[in-house]
Amino acid sequence: MTDAILTINAGSSSIKFALFDSGTALARIAFGEIEKIGLAPHFLAHDAEGNKLAERTWDHGAALSHEALLAPLLDWVETHLGSTKLIAAGHRIVHGGTLFTAPVRLDAKALAALATLIPLAPFHQPHNLAAVRAVMALRETLPEIGCFDTAFHHGLPHVATRFALPRHFDDEGVRRYGFHGISYEFIARRLRTIAPESAAGRVIAAHLGNGASLCAMKDGKSVETSMGLTALDGLVMGTRCGTIDPGAVLYLMQTRGMSVDDVTNLLYEQSGLLGVSGLSADMRVLLASNSPDAAEAVALFAYRAAGQIGALTSSLDGLDCLVFTAGIGERAAPVRAAICVRLGWLGVEIDDDANQRNADIISTALSRVAVRVIPTDEEAMIARHCLEVLRPVSA
Repeated sequence: MTDAILTINAGSSSIKFALFDSGTALARIAFGEIEKIGLAPHFLAHDAEGNKLAERTWDHGAALSHEALLAPLLDWVETHLGSTKLIAAGHRIVHGGTLFTAPVRLDAKALAALATLIPLAPFHQPHNLAAVRAVMALRETLPEIGCFDTAFHHGLPHVATRFALPRHFDDEGVRRYGFHGISYEFIARRLRTIAPESAAGRVIAAHLGNGASLCAMKDGKSVETSMGLTALDGLVMGTRCGTIDPGAVLYLMQTRGMSVDDVTNLLYEQSGLLGVSGLSADMRVLLASNSPDAAEAVALFAYRAAGQIGALTSSLDGLDCLVFTAGIGERAAPVRAAICVRLGWLGVEIDDDANQRNADIISTALSRVAVRVIPTDEEAMIARHCLEVLRPVSA
């Protein structure tokens, strides 16, 4: 084994991590998660084949912060690596704004700039940055690389980024950014390997998970996406509402006396699949339920996704390939079927058996649009970017 790279994805209640050999193939060494942060933290690590390597719980650890839990995580990583050197920690950072358009090495100045974006990603950015600060304090000499979910969309045409607001707001950065870019970049690179003709054409990738979005790509580059200024826009999500009439927000504030914090919590934490079903934000739970409200939540998810795929198709002047990825996209066959049946007008036709098997290609031979299922790997993409920052290819 050569040196190793650690990737960190710090969320509101979890820290997901992965370890990679820094060799050309970037082989995965281990992966895991600290979950239930704020309640009773639970650490679990697996090797590349999924075999359990370590487990630990903090039954009375409700007061433990992300920072406090990163110390035992780093200790475990270095013990597991033995004589292998950890050369970098790569972080997923949700919002890079207009300044951070490519992966960068993080320092105090970068963190200060990224902190100004917290209002645009209030449920993600603070935890992303807290993890960076914690690692800086715990391992002062370890290089840390920031990888931004917004960066892949930086080249969107200006007409796709503007809001119809007075021009000075656009000058101040009030514009559409797009998210899930690390995932979309992985899909674009993977598609170039397995289906270069499709990759060079008109592609819509559907990243469908607890957070969900779409990305329209031409020749592997983002030209339109469903999320906007924040990760609240676009599709119905686990607990987020997706696209909503701004007048509805004004109505709630004016007639219900809801504060900004009240509305923020409603739209980010109480809406989406959870709000419509009244049952769960987990698509697996909803698909297994006999509740009509659960069925309506699933139907709304598929209806909105299909509608926005149609809208993004117009930005591509047609569609050659549709890619499903992320938790729901990769594993929820009924959801894929419900979306695709609404896209028959585009020439989408799926093979029911292939879809049920989560096959790599789920479209029929007669389908005018190739429909693929490609597992995403944001951790591998972050590790790749760490190598590119640490070992830039000379011109």
